Amino acid sequence: MKQVNILGIPFTNIDHVTLVQQLQQHIEKREKSFVATANPEIVMRAHDDSYYMNCLQAASYITADGVGIVKASQLLKNPLPERVTGYDIMMEFLKKANENKYRIYLLGAKEDTLERAVKTINHDYPDIEVAGYRNGYFHWDDPTIAEDIERTKPDIIFVALGAPKQERWIAENFQTFGQGVFICVGGSIDVIAGDVKRAPIKWQNMNLEWLYRLMRQPSRWRRMHALPRFACRVIRQRFGRSS
Repeated sequence: MKQVNILGIPFTNIDHVTLVQQLQQHIEKREKSFVATANPEIVMRAHDDSYYMNCLQAASYITADGVGIVKASQLLKNPLPERVTGYDIMMEFLKKANENKYRIYLLGAKEDTLERAVKTINHDYPDIEVAGYRNGYFHWDDPTIAEDIERTKPDIIFVALGAPKQERWIAENFQTFGQGVFICVGGSIDVIAGDVKRAPIKWQNMNLEWLYRLMRQPSRWRRMHALPRFACRVIRQRFGRSS
């Protein structure tokens, strides 16, 4: 797959439909794959943390989960086709899993939130088999989660631990597994459970989902500090200056 390097992160030059097709091929062939979805905040975290950078670079696919990434690729004269978000990938694969009777596993969120999400999935997608689920509050060295996933052998594992934990957990445990598509989905379980509302389509189409989330969660403003740093670094990369 062609890649677009943005501050050391090799983004996969792929659109949503093609990615879904590729991942389905991995499932049918009983292969394993690791999908990371990165926004400017994640890129800057990796830029400042070499270990996290290595975890991200271990992903089979890294997609643009943020309009800022797409705009940066355009500035770098190597445009990515579109945003490919963790939530959209998850929702598409819930449909595919229902159609093809794929087995899924959910890792992340609070226990009550996770249980509501599983209940919603079982109701809306009756032909999905939920192979297992674990909440996101566990000791980092707990081996039982990876053991449970390897034992139950799900086709798709949705990892909703938030950045940087989800990427680190997959990267550090990936060699344990013989098969399975591992997808970083951030807060998607919270959305499915009904605890968090995603921005209306109108806001998404205007590329203002980030503003909608900031308005609903003002505490996120601290995370916005990464955006001007990201923009400056991308401009430096564009004109060949040291980052």
